[in-house]
Amino acid sequence: VRLVESGGGLVEAGGSLSLSCAASGNFFSVVSMGWYRQAPGNQRELVAHIRSGGSTNYADSVKGRFTISRDDAKNMVYLQMNSLKPEDTAVYYCNAHVKRFVATYLNEYEYWGQGTQVTVSS
Repeated sequence: VRLVESGGGLVEAGGSLSLSCAASGNFFSVVSMGWYRQAPGNQRELVAHIRSGGSTNYADSVKGRFTISRDDAKNMVYLQMNSLKPEDTAVYYCNAHVKRFVATYLNEYEYWGQGTQVTVSS
């Protein structure tokens, strides 16, 4: 299973960016997808998460500014980031939990994308 991110880049504070992530490979279904970020010297943290039923959750720091959405037909997840702040600067990683058959068993596995840099200048 491969997760490929796109988007990101450099933007001024107050601006907007959009991230996309496509899941491909051999899996039965996508359980959930989300975005995490990691700034230098910090631990990786959850930004936003969306389950197959559409329920979402966000980090308090991005509520009201970021919106996560998904396209189940395309196995894609999106992150619309508005009103960006310098503290949003980080490498953003796509995350997915998928179900795969191993022999006759349907198990859940977790995968990560390679990360995309988001830099917000003040």
